[in-house]
Amino acid sequence: MAVPLKYREMGSFYKYYSGEKTAPVLTIFIGGNHEASNHLWELSYGGWVAPRIFYLGRAGVVRCGGLRIAGLSGIYKEGDYRKGTFERPSFSEGTKRSVYHVRSCDVFRLKQISGHVDIGLSHDWPLGIYHHGNKAQLLRKKPYFAEEMEAESLGSPAAMELLQHLSPDYWFSAHLHVKFAAVYHHDDGDESGVRITKFLALDKCLPGRRYLQVLDIDTPSPPPYKLCYDAEWLAILRSTEHLMSYSRLLWLPPHPSTDSRLSYTPTSEEVDEVKTLFHGNLVIPDNFTSQQHNSSLPENRQTAVFCATLGISNPFSTNFSSTRMSLGSPGNSLCGNISSAEVSLNPDEIDLGDDSDENEEEEPGRHGDTSELTKEISAAPNTSTPDRKRYPGLMKTHQAKSKTSLVPVKRVHQLSSWTTNRTKCR
Repeated sequence: MAVPLKYREMGSFYKYYSGEKTAPVLTIFIGGNHEASNHLWELSYGGWVAPRIFYLGRAGVVRCGGLRIAGLSGIYKEGDYRKGTFERPSFSEGTKRSVYHVRSCDVFRLKQISGHVDIGLSHDWPLGIYHHGNKAQLLRKKPYFAEEMEAESLGSPAAMELLQHLSPDYWFSAHLHVKFAAVYHHDDGDESGVRITKFLALDKCLPGRRYLQVLDIDTPSPPPYKLCYDAEWLAILRSTEHLMSYSRLLWLPPHPSTDSRLSYTPTSEEVDEVKTLFHGNLVIPDNFTSQQHNSSLPENRQTAVFCATLGISNPFSTNFSSTRMSLGSPGNSLCGNISSAEVSLNPDEIDLGDDSDENEEEEPGRHGDTSELTKEISAAPNTSTPDRKRYPGLMKTHQAKSKTSLVPVKRVHQLSSWTTNRTKCR
C-alpha cells in the first residue's frame, strides 16, 4: 500500500474480509491512491473484496435497482496515462503507485458506452469542476488550491472527458479532502431543457468532517435490489480485448490509418452474444471467498470465473502470456517507452493542508442531511460556459502544480498517422 509511514497500521477491513463482520448495506466503491495495490490489481475487472462490498475494477459499469453506475478508479498522472497496464506483483515502490494511475485505454472503453448513465464515480475531481460551484468558498477552505486553479490544472482531464461524454445525472468524487458541490451544464441539451450533472465531493473520513451525505434517488426497479452486470459493458470488454496493452509502451486508440474498426459501441448482436454467454442471467454471483496468496502472481478465483464466462483471457493470472506483458498487445502500441525515467516514488501527493485543518470545526447538524445537496446545488453558480468551450481540443492538461500543457486533438491524430510507418509490436 502506498501510504505515508505514520498511517501504516492494521485497520478493521480484515474483519469484513474474514467474515467476522458484514457490511450492513450493499456497498459499491472505486479505488483511489491509497489502496492495497495487490488486492485490487487481481480484481481489475471488478469483484467482491468482502461480502456485500463490491469493487468496480479499474473501470466498470454495473446496474442496481435499474440504476446504471459507471466508475473510474485511480488518479490521473500524465506520465502513465497512455501506457499499458504493465504493473505486476510483486510491486516495487514505483509500481505500487503507478498501478492506480488512470490509463487512457480504460477511458476509451468507458467512452464506448451508449444510453443513459445515472451515476458516475471518479476518485479525483473532473478537471475544472470548481468553475461550476462556489469557487470562493472552496478557496477559503483550501487556499493552497489557488495556484493549480489559476493554471487550470486542478483535477483530472480524463474524469472531465468522461463526465462530458457520459452526461450522468450525478457525479461523485473524493481525493481533495473537502466537501464541494457543483452543477455542470452540458452544452448539448435537447429542446426540453439543458442537461445537467450534479457533482458532489466529500471530505476525509474523520470525526467532525463532512464525509457523509445521504441522497434519495428514484430507482426504476422495485426492491429487493440485485447488483447486476451491464450487458453493454461486458460486450465492450469482450470486443476491445485485443486492443489492450500490458507493457510500458505507448497505447493509442484505434485510428483510420491503422484500424478497420474505430467505434466499439456494441451492436445489438454483440450484446445478445454476451447475454447468451451468461445464460441470460446478469446478476453478479455472490462468489466471494477469502484466499491465501502463495504465489507472486496470484489468480483471483472471481476474475478467473468472470474471464472464462466472458470468453476473454485473464491478464491478471499466473498463466497470462509473458510475451504480451513484455511487448504489449496486438492493439495500438508504440515500440518504445514513453519515458526512460522511472516512476516517481511520490508523484501524486497534493498538499491538502490536513495537518493544519485536522481539527477544524464544522457546522453542526450537517452529516447525512438529505436536503444538503439540493441546497448547495441551488447556491452553485449557473455558468453558461461548459468546459468544452473553456478547454477546446483538450487532451491532457495536468503536468505539474504550476505548469499546464495543452495538447490539441489533432496532434494525437498526427502522432497516430506517424505510427503507420512503424513496426508494430504484435
